[in-house]
Amino acid sequence: MNKRYQVFISSTYSDLKEERSKVMQTIMSLDCIPAGMELFPAIDDEQFDFIKKIIDDCDYYVLIVGGRYGSISQDGISYTEKEFDYAISKEIPVIAFLHEDIGRIIVDKSDIEHEKREKLILFRNKVSTGRLVQTWSNPDDLNGKVAISLTKTIKTYPAIGWVRANLQTNAESLQEMNVLRKKLAELTEYKNSIENAKKAQASDVIKLIAGLDESIDVNGTYTYYHNTNRCKGKWNISLSWRELFAAISPFFMEPQTDSYAKTIIDDVLYKLSKTSNSRARSHKINNQNFQTIKIQLKALGLFKIDYMSTTAGHKSLFWILTESGNQLMMETRIIKTQG
Repeated sequence: MNKRYQVFISSTYSDLKEERSKVMQTIMSLDCIPAGMELFPAIDDEQFDFIKKIIDDCDYYVLIVGGRYGSISQDGISYTEKEFDYAISKEIPVIAFLHEDIGRIIVDKSDIEHEKREKLILFRNKVSTGRLVQTWSNPDDLNGKVAISLTKTIKTYPAIGWVRANLQTNAESLQEMNVLRKKLAELTEYKNSIENAKKAQASDVIKLIAGLDESIDVNGTYTYYHNTNRCKGKWNISLSWRELFAAISPFFMEPQTDSYAKTIIDDVLYKLSKTSNSRARSHKINNQNFQTIKIQLKALGLFKIDYMSTTAGHKSLFWILTESGNQLMMETRIIKTQG
């Protein structure tokens, strides 16, 4: 009787989207059923209980570890590590793939915080202890190794799997279909409740958002030399969101990377501040202020801030003016007739 095996794909999410996509296609090409956090890309402790139910229904478990440790739960352990621990506890065959050199992974796809970096290294050591693991260097390399390893594992450790309903007895089919319907209904109902709750919460937050004519205080630091001594000063400026947007928006008529957006905003606001110093050699906006500006302008619908592919083939965070943003830029920056 032909079987199809269900395979759980475990990894961090945003940094490994391309790798996950290719691995899912490979798993499907092997007549297997991929399952993973695509159902729940924003995971929390409550949703993890449902992910455990999905793992319970899987025959094999594929772990992909890149340069990030992942979102951390209340007990200080990442959800990726919790998934791994749960799969081990259920004695599900685990196939693990570790990036061969996390030091070569680009910053956007790596944990740079010391604590998370240490947790990632400890997790890699745990995964490598007591089992064979494979290393990978790029999405295509990973994809090929998953295909070979999964095929060998299925032959070596045959699992229960799933069969087509028309190949089962009527009684078995009816029982299995009822179980699946119940699980699907539970998952669908839960997912809808979570989405509705998040939409309601987001709607409440947006209703309270500061308007364009409300003010924001922005500050930063600058360095200058006095009698060959390197000195440090502080700059600050208070302005409305409308004034802030009017000042920076012309520099975004073309998409700009997140890092360059920070440079633009820093440069514009520093020059507008009353505390700017003509002798300054360098200046830097407060990072918390920059992150607030980023989120506020996105929430106001003036910028779309999302990951896009670069000419080098990598993913990077870009700022792009929306139609509303472009319209407001025109209204605030055009020279109006005096007649």
